Amino acid sequence: MALSQFLPFFFFILSCSFHLITSQPYDYPSANLSTTWINSISADHSVNFTDGSTIRAILLRGTFGPKYACGFYCNGNCDTYLFAIFIVQTNSASRITSPAIGFPQVVWSANRNKPVRINSTLELTAEGDLVLRDADGTLAWSTNTTGKSIAGLNLTDEGNLVLFDSKNATVWQSFGHPTDALVPGQRLVPGMKLTASVSTTNWTERGLFSLSATDDGFVAFVESNPPQTYFLGAIAGLNATSAQYMRLESDGHLKVYEWQSRWTEVGDLLTGYKGECYYPMACGRYGICSRGQCSCPKSSSNSTTYFRQIDDRQGNLGCSEVTRLTCNALNNHRFLDLQDLDYFTFTEDIRNTDMNTCKDACLRNCSCKAALFRSGLNSSTGDCYLPSEIFSLANNEKDKTRYDSHAFIKVQVEPEVAAAEEKKRVNGAILGSVIGVSILGIIIGIAVFIFWKKKRKANEDEEDYLDHVPGMPTRFSYDDLKVATENFTKKLGQGGFGSVFEGCLADGTKIAVKCLDGIGQVKTSFLAEVETIGSIHHVNLVQLIGFCAEKSHRLLVYECMSNGSLEKWIYHGKQEQTLDWNCRRKIIQDIAKGLAYLHEECRQKILHLDIKPPNILLDEKYNAKLADFGLSKLIDRNQSQVMTQMRGTPGYLAPEWLSGVITEKVDVYSFGIVLLEILSGRRHFEASECEDQQVMVNLFRRKAEEGQLVDLIDKHSEDMQFYKEEVVKAMQIAAWCLQSDYMKRPSMSMVVKAMEGVIDVDKDLDYSFRPQTISAIPNIIFADSTPLLPSVLSGPR
Repeated sequence: MALSQFLPFFFFILSCSFHLITSQPYDYPSANLSTTWINSISADHSVNFTDGSTIRAILLRGTFGPKYACGFYCNGNCDTYLFAIFIVQTNSASRITSPAIGFPQVVWSANRNKPVRINSTLELTAEGDLVLRDADGTLAWSTNTTGKSIAGLNLTDEGNLVLFDSKNATVWQSFGHPTDALVPGQRLVPGMKLTASVSTTNWTERGLFSLSATDDGFVAFVESNPPQTYFLGAIAGLNATSAQYMRLESDGHLKVYEWQSRWTEVGDLLTGYKGECYYPMACGRYGICSRGQCSCPKSSSNSTTYFRQIDDRQGNLGCSEVTRLTCNALNNHRFLDLQDLDYFTFTEDIRNTDMNTCKDACLRNCSCKAALFRSGLNSSTGDCYLPSEIFSLANNEKDKTRYDSHAFIKVQVEPEVAAAEEKKRVNGAILGSVIGVSILGIIIGIAVFIFWKKKRKANEDEEDYLDHVPGMPTRFSYDDLKVATENFTKKLGQGGFGSVFEGCLADGTKIAVKCLDGIGQVKTSFLAEVETIGSIHHVNLVQLIGFCAEKSHRLLVYECMSNGSLEKWIYHGKQEQTLDWNCRRKIIQDIAKGLAYLHEECRQKILHLDIKPPNILLDEKYNAKLADFGLSKLIDRNQSQVMTQMRGTPGYLAPEWLSGVITEKVDVYSFGIVLLEILSGRRHFEASECEDQQVMVNLFRRKAEEGQLVDLIDKHSEDMQFYKEEVVKAMQIAAWCLQSDYMKRPSMSMVVKAMEGVIDVDKDLDYSFRPQTISAIPNIIFADSTPLLPSVLSGPR
């Protein structure tokens, strides 16, 4: 079903001709093969706008007024660019103007999740492929049309970028790959979807919201697991008298913008009679929306605070849990009973049930975050919804005449509170028995029975809690994974918590299966890894596909990284081939971006705590991804530091571990060690070297003092020697990360910018590094990685 069927737009376009922008006059009707465009600051058709955006146009369609163009675009932070189609203003000479309003308007982009830098290139190859490469030659995007008889490239009147063959037939078109916007004439059909950006300022990442076409209409949903729908149905028609487009915004609204001497919002298509409060993020996660005002869930029975606003001045950012839910404390889970609250989606998990059954079903399922119950007026039965993720709730005052609604939000109480509640319950049971029976022996018998039941249930919960893990996408049986791995015969490696085997699912997906060994380590490693990586997604984090929790078997299923760990590629004598500088630089940037995401972009700050080459995996294109989150720690964003037991791997530990009080800067220190290993091609400690060269940090300090950092560059790579100036700059970034005073280390986002050359390294560096050694750590015994103890997991996360 096409969106244009619901939205009969009229786009006012003057009679115009098509132009190809090159260094020559406008005299090309289409782009020929083997044509290259460079994203250069000195490009002839580079235009800076007053809203901070910059474009470097390549193709332009139009003569005057708002017209379509395509080219390189940035939105104010011009460190990175998109190859995009945008609407711009042109004058009578077919030149793009720079008005004082918010031009240009981007309606499609090729590389939203992989922006490129200055001096990146777009090439229409002789083989017929349209290819976007970053400044270092890394492939950022491609139409994958090699060998399909492409004859040329065109931008149509409707803003459709088309690759056509010798018969003028369309082979590839941007209309077939929409991003977050549609223009008049563009059809959204089943199989396609719009996906919003993560925010109005972060336009280079996909957000939470998507809109898809179905045979019955349109569905707008949150990309949760499973997806949660907030709109389903047809969209009312809308006529326009001039240039127009629609965009799925980062807050889930589908808005129409029209040119009326400036871009003006003329439609908000998904906002029905229920209004703003029924958008999933109207008040953020766990937020309550009432008449446009945001608040957090509160207990009516006591003064305990279970949720707090993330930002008191921005209620729409949502609420965070004061005490995070954990699966190893099921007995401490309770509910906040919130009446007359509705939820934007209500997919019945249990129909025709009662309220207590609904609540019990959620308490037994650790992945359940709330029990939502809806019934008819004055009815004791209704429907139950058990979401694994909870977004904004809404006051249902408009629907109180139709049904009753309850939201039971799951919270975790402190152990002593739970014990007091249990004691009160036991006393009540004893009191009831005393009333009915006066014989002391019977009272004692009942007490013993209650004690025995409680003890047995605690033991069952202890054995069973791994079967109730939140955030997992797919559950596999042990037999399924035996078949997929050919009975675990293809071993990829072994770590501190078990072995990893190669496998293949029935649909052809290659997987890596991590089998966890040991009782105590299974609990801690499995839980820590699942709670961390199971709910986050990033291009530089290894994707967790699913899990197995069956009897004594605990297995994690990951995407298979065909080139294995970084460890086998960088140390002389072990690597299959020597990596060139561009590949190593890309790997360094990937690691830095993955850590920056964990530290700065997740809802809770995540400390990896075991950054080292074996935990950095490479895919078939040598893209690096962080793996092994068995030692990770989650902390609230309002915590500047946290105290925890030492964990990690000797040689990569920051000196502040001795105090037990750490920040995310311990990961920055570990990254600095890994960076030196990548640049030098040697381990942080080489027993075969003479004593003054065994510890790399000490050698690094001495070479820095002598001004001879070039001596550390990997001597087994001629390419690294050729780029020695760039490599030495990267070593200075490593020195910045290794500062003994953690306050002087950069954030990982600053490291990313430094690697890209956007910012300079701090000039006032202290090279008197203090490497962490095993002998400096009293009463600590290290395995390959120090396992988490239950007491660690119960600390602040």
